[in-house]
Amino acid sequence: MTRYLISGVLGPEDPFEPKDSGETVVASLDLLDSNGNLRFGIGGALYQLAAMELAPTPIGIDLLTLAALVHAADTRLNRIRTSQDAWTREIGIILPVSDVVVWNPAVEVIERMLRFLTGDLWTVRFRSLPASGRPPLRRRPRMTTARHFEGVSLLSGGLDSLIGALDELHGGGRPLFVSHGGEGGVSGPQRKLFEMLKETGLGTQELTRLRLAMIFPRSLVPGVGSENSTRGRSFLFIALGAFAGSAFGRPFTLRVPENGLISLNVPLDVTRLGSNSTRTTHPFYIHRWNEFLARIGVPATVTNPYWKRTKGEIVAECKEPGILEKLAPYSLSCAHPSMKRWHEGGKPHCGYCLPCIIRRASLLKAPWANKDQTGYSVPELADEVLDTTKAKGRQVRGFQYAVARLKERPGLAKMWIYKPGPLREDAAIVPDLVGVYERGMAEVATVLEGVVAKPVDNPGA
Repeated sequence: MTRYLISGVLGPEDPFEPKDSGETVVASLDLLDSNGNLRFGIGGALYQLAAMELAPTPIGIDLLTLAALVHAADTRLNRIRTSQDAWTREIGIILPVSDVVVWNPAVEVIERMLRFLTGDLWTVRFRSLPASGRPPLRRRPRMTTARHFEGVSLLSGGLDSLIGALDELHGGGRPLFVSHGGEGGVSGPQRKLFEMLKETGLGTQELTRLRLAMIFPRSLVPGVGSENSTRGRSFLFIALGAFAGSAFGRPFTLRVPENGLISLNVPLDVTRLGSNSTRTTHPFYIHRWNEFLARIGVPATVTNPYWKRTKGEIVAECKEPGILEKLAPYSLSCAHPSMKRWHEGGKPHCGYCLPCIIRRASLLKAPWANKDQTGYSVPELADEVLDTTKAKGRQVRGFQYAVARLKERPGLAKMWIYKPGPLREDAAIVPDLVGVYERGMAEVATVLEGVVAKPVDNPGA
């Protein structure tokens, strides 16, 4: 297996070059632009916080820079071309940081959480900043307004994060919202949803969002191509929240709203366990984030407020149902939003991927009359036979298989919840986890009643 190493450098005055073992492909990623500013949205994030009279700690900036290199590696190393088994990559990261004495004790937990999150073999190493140091913020905002936040809340543009925002604002919370735009069709809907959220008048102060746009050159590692699975995106997303909160100068809560069914993300069948099962808010992963942040001295507590509730339950129990009814159609749940140009009618939701199916099921519990006003490329799943040899029927059949097995043997739920990852630290709440899984699957079973998914003969193929 070829090993790939992403080495972060700070401009032409940083002469660092990793030792070449002859078996490693090294890609140098310059973190500075031609004007000496931090690239890949990091400088822009610092600028946005400066406009709020907030300055992240050096460790906070290190953290976001680490996340940038992780995200670069995850999205610019194609799994098919860089692994022997078409999935597991061997990835190294070398990063200049403000204090290696702080960072070195965190290596083990970082590698462990990245391995759990992406399924790859990671090695992370730190070195001291070069003599030239890290450049200061060269561009100062013309106007600054002090903002006082109680914590940080991730706002992805999805339905769960929207409900999380509504519930927190209803309760008088003053969060700093954090978003990662990324690539594809996410940024536009994200921006529109936040503007609509501001127009509701909720909150005790003007709603504020830190937005990070981070895109890397597709030729970062020549000849290997990009990767679309982006299993490591949540590392960047949570790191961004911790980076921002480090500027508060006090302990804070970092909220990651995600329904319990997706958070557990039990594989629908054995083929989904590795390559297709995301673990972005799994309890084990949340524990590792809190362990990691404690080791580097960022006083954050990462929490998922909806870990024991299904998506349908958080829809039904939202504290602002009237606003949710208005804003829900503008939230984005689809696994592949950038593919909307290929969806029938250019709809933002395909309607048949795993997140779309769970969304459909959850909105059946909405407390308003016209429950689901989402634009799906397949408006009604039962209107056609869904081909299981193609994307349109694959996830539907997987859910149907799992639902049928659970109906036949209900006790399987108590075993299946352990498949995505260890729950040793959560022994006391295992009954809650079993319950949210069973209720979540029951919601999905309702939306799939009457839906036919099977292989479809195609003589012309």
